[in-house]
Amino acid sequence: MILKDKKIIVGVTGSIAAYKIAFLVRLLVKEGAEVQVIMTEDATAFITPLTLATLSKKPVLISYQKDTATGEWNNHVELGLWADLLLIAPCTANTLAKMATGLCDNLLMAVYLSARCPVWVAPAMDLDMYAHPSTQRNLAMLAQYPHHQIIEATEGELASGLSGKGRMEEPEQVISLLKTYFSPIESVLKGKKVLITAGGTREAIDPVRFITNHSTGKMGYAIAEELAQQGAMVTLVSGATHLAVKHSAIQKIEVESAEEMYEVVLQNIDNQAVIIHAAAVADYTPVEKSATKIKKNDNELFIHLKKTKDIAAAVGQLLQPHQVHVGFALETNNAIENAKGKLERKNLDFIVLNTLQDVGAGFGHDTNKIYIIDRNGTQNFELKHKKEVAKDIVEQVAKHLAAKLS
Repeated sequence: MILKDKKIIVGVTGSIAAYKIAFLVRLLVKEGAEVQVIMTEDATAFITPLTLATLSKKPVLISYQKDTATGEWNNHVELGLWADLLLIAPCTANTLAKMATGLCDNLLMAVYLSARCPVWVAPAMDLDMYAHPSTQRNLAMLAQYPHHQIIEATEGELASGLSGKGRMEEPEQVISLLKTYFSPIESVLKGKKVLITAGGTREAIDPVRFITNHSTGKMGYAIAEELAQQGAMVTLVSGATHLAVKHSAIQKIEVESAEEMYEVVLQNIDNQAVIIHAAAVADYTPVEKSATKIKKNDNELFIHLKKTKDIAAAVGQLLQPHQVHVGFALETNNAIENAKGKLERKNLDFIVLNTLQDVGAGFGHDTNKIYIIDRNGTQNFELKHKKEVAKDIVEQVAKHLAAKLS
């Protein structure tokens, strides 16, 4: 059984959908999981702790105090470290807001903030609450957090008598998702070495100033995390960004300039199964860097620039038949035509295209809209969160790699 001996905390909050948790806990225990239920005070109005304690075969935890007479308490840190997964279901709008903002006023939130394991959230509320901009903002914020998974609410009849989106996903489907998550990785990427670049480069003018772009690195980092989730051993060559690596299978190498990125990439391509160029590399760099800060003396300042080395083109010339080579293109006009030109010139297996003409795509956004172009044609994807876009891109990587290995 896939869930056998998995330690799962089920956090129950104050929603009418709490009645479903009796079925969920029963199914988890039946699958061999070790289940610890934590309830908020409001949740106890919808389903009794006795019911869930009986089904989970463990006392239900509600408050910090375990025994007022002896001073025993429920240690939120130990609980957060114990779990293989924290599932908050049903998750109310109130708890969702607390999670998004770090508000900690009960045992469940203390465990959540202490947890090092994946966190899954199954929202449940009435349709207008679910559709409210604040709820959608909080859901989007949580979706960005490392190792957080939103089990999207479904449509149907709600407790209010209205019909729409807001129902907590059914327990059977939640179990199915958990079993898929904990299944042994069978991806073609498992054990394969992948090199990916991300973020923007900085080209120094003097010790204070530099030339750069608007890249945040979000797309490249999301791809790196997804590759690692599928079992790849990832080398992430990162330009300037505030982002941090979460997965232990990712080795991060930090660089500043386009020249540094060029050198690191070419030093590390030989044993890679896949090379992905997601970084926004500067096309030009100052011919000379001033050793001291340039003073403001004249009305105009002229900086002599030279072209940087084309990393993707250089890799394309050295590419081995078994290696998958992936490029990125951000265009403002003639997008498809320009991307196809890069595909050929840089010897890419496929290229991921963004265009600034698409709302919500490009630098700085949490969403992206991409086109994937290879020699068989162009695939057009809808606007999605970058975590989901990363899955689409990695799926294409896996398909191309499988074809080369066959």
